[in-house]
Amino acid sequence: MREIGHFVNGSRVSGGPGGRFGEVFDPNTGAVQAHVALGDVALVETAVQSAAKAQRAWAEVNPQRRARVMFEFKRLVEARMDELAALLSAEHGKVIADSRGDVQRGLEVIEFACGIPHALKGEYTEGAGPGIDVYSMRQPLGVCAGITPFNFPAMIPMWMFGIAIACGNSFILKPSEKDPSVPLRLGELMLEAGAPAGVLNVVQGDKAVVDALLTHPLVRAVSFVGSSDIAHYVYRTGAAHGKRVQAMGGAKNHGVILPDADLDQATKDILGAAYGSAGERCMALPVVAPVGERTAAALRERLLDGIAGLKVGISTDPDAQYGPVVTAAHKARVESYIAQGVAEGAELVVDGRNFALQGYEKGFFLGPTLFDHVRPDMTTYQEEIFGPVLQIVRADSFEAALNLASDHPYGNGVAIYTRNGKAARDFASRVEVGMVGINVPIPVPVAYHTFGGWKRSAFGDTNQHGMEGVKFYTKVKTVTARWPEGEVEDSAFVIPTMA
Repeated sequence: MREIGHFVNGSRVSGGPGGRFGEVFDPNTGAVQAHVALGDVALVETAVQSAAKAQRAWAEVNPQRRARVMFEFKRLVEARMDELAALLSAEHGKVIADSRGDVQRGLEVIEFACGIPHALKGEYTEGAGPGIDVYSMRQPLGVCAGITPFNFPAMIPMWMFGIAIACGNSFILKPSEKDPSVPLRLGELMLEAGAPAGVLNVVQGDKAVVDALLTHPLVRAVSFVGSSDIAHYVYRTGAAHGKRVQAMGGAKNHGVILPDADLDQATKDILGAAYGSAGERCMALPVVAPVGERTAAALRERLLDGIAGLKVGISTDPDAQYGPVVTAAHKARVESYIAQGVAEGAELVVDGRNFALQGYEKGFFLGPTLFDHVRPDMTTYQEEIFGPVLQIVRADSFEAALNLASDHPYGNGVAIYTRNGKAARDFASRVEVGMVGINVPIPVPVAYHTFGGWKRSAFGDTNQHGMEGVKFYTKVKTVTARWPEGEVEDSAFVIPTMA
């Protein structure tokens, strides 16, 4: 059986005798396809020491040369796009087109990191006082760490380590043990691109590795994406140990449909946003809130027609809209939420629990599920399901729909469909959510803007990528300089003022 190990100090590292291992499944068949080595405190220590040693020299490489490494890394990843997408689909289960998109969205942040010389420029004031100049510089933090989820094993790691490394830090990546192979390949490609050994390390593992990173004194910053409960734990633990932390949690994104919306376009977008990648996205659209009964009835009819035409298939099927979920345990979790929705009184319009794909009956497949007449007090509305389940929550007014999104404990993303510019502008201004789409179903910002939600969707004050990412992975040093002429005067012992 294939064993997936670690990547530390520029080399692959096996699990070692007596080590712990996790199972990596083929979601299409349900079979175990590999064992992944789970790291321990000793391996984390080795990785941190390697990263600390490499970082000191890497920080002295000028930003332009670091950018050249990013350019080469981008070229190498693009050249291996097919390999990476196939590997990603084989372990995650998402269809190849989604896997290619996973890699591509990560590369867009790498492209932003290629411009790091400009992003690192500081500020300068000449003549702030008599003969005094003031300037600031952005410097790397040191060793940084990233803890990433299973649903985007290429994109989210690149969101983190691309900017961190470009800024002059070294990085330890702890990817999900459910689909660990692509992060491992990214570590190797970064070395091939010219980053010194130890600048990017990949340590596979579970909570033992996470806790070791969160408490290690040489780890200066931790970035996390995952469920909200774990995000809160990571934030609290990391902050308690003096680290800078950004921890992105779960979501329950809403799609608000006003009566004047283009329902054909909205339906097409909602189907893709709700069921694409089997709903395993923090920016999926699992709740739709049509305003008014006529809007709700018309939307429901279109959704039913669209769902009937969806094709669920194996991850290599080019005609499939989505594939299996990642594990049997996750499939069971989604099915339990569907059962709970029925028990709570929601109308189960389409039930995806009985879906079976001929020849792949043991795969982790779920058909598209649709609920209607869902109430805000239901558990299935309040909690993140993370599967191919769409819920209709009917709103009787614009204000009611606005309040649904604003009052929900999650605040990651929201979309509104309308032809009315005033309504859209008002909604975008007032809604208590971090990312807003206007006639855009999944409002993930482009790489040179910033990604981050509100409320239980994010813990910490700094968002991911864009200039927020640069700020997170650097510290500002401000210098006040004076070059006196002649003898030193008594005023040298007085704090300079602007007089």
